[in-house]
Amino acid sequence: MMEPVRFWAVVPAAGVGRRVGAPIPKQYLPLFGQAVLDHSLEVLLGESRIEGVVVAVDPHDQRWSTTRYAAHPKVRKVAGGAERCHSVLNALALLTQTAAAEDWVLVHDAARPCLRQTDLAAMIDTLRADPVGGILAVPVCDTMKQADRQGCIARTVVRDGLWHAFTPQMFRLGPLREALARALADGYLVTDEASGLEYIGQTPRLVEGHADNIKITRPEDLPLAEFYLRQQGRTCESDKVSMHTDS
Repeated sequence: MMEPVRFWAVVPAAGVGRRVGAPIPKQYLPLFGQAVLDHSLEVLLGESRIEGVVVAVDPHDQRWSTTRYAAHPKVRKVAGGAERCHSVLNALALLTQTAAAEDWVLVHDAARPCLRQTDLAAMIDTLRADPVGGILAVPVCDTMKQADRQGCIARTVVRDGLWHAFTPQMFRLGPLREALARALADGYLVTDEASGLEYIGQTPRLVEGHADNIKITRPEDLPLAEFYLRQQGRTCESDKVSMHTDS
């Protein structure tokens, strides 16, 4: 009898976040009472179908051990690589010790803290029987411009059929590992997991999520992310402590 297919998560968190311009990596910036990374992990660990999470951090990282979920029984750490795809591959290699090639892996950005629990659940429900997998995304609603080398508008891009690619991105462990390894071996540095599957001829599915699933890339993203967390009813960590003390 075949074992039931399981679900796992991978969070690449080895980046330094240069665009934010902060003295610490963006995944460790304070947001609504805890680190950005803590919010991202909170949603993943809140989905009961996810068996475990592998977080890829810089080998010299001194901050991971101080985060909220560093000692969580469902969370494991692995050394990250030079680029996102290297970090994901390292995490997938660790997962092969406990997961089957047919198991699903959801790769989620460390600096995308506003993922809705309902979007995560809907994604799993939508893709669990899909032959390839897919990504959370939203259709482009703005007019899109392509720039030339001088920073001027070269042309207006028709936005019909264009989507913003978000995370999680959900694929089976075996095919995802094979796709990323093959792309890297060929010198193709993929920027997301779907690109790897596309590289080997697969067609990932688009699952529409919510536009508030933003990625922290600039300083002004932090107050916006806090606003979205409040709108979602997420509670500040200091509020939780206060509620516990009052009771």
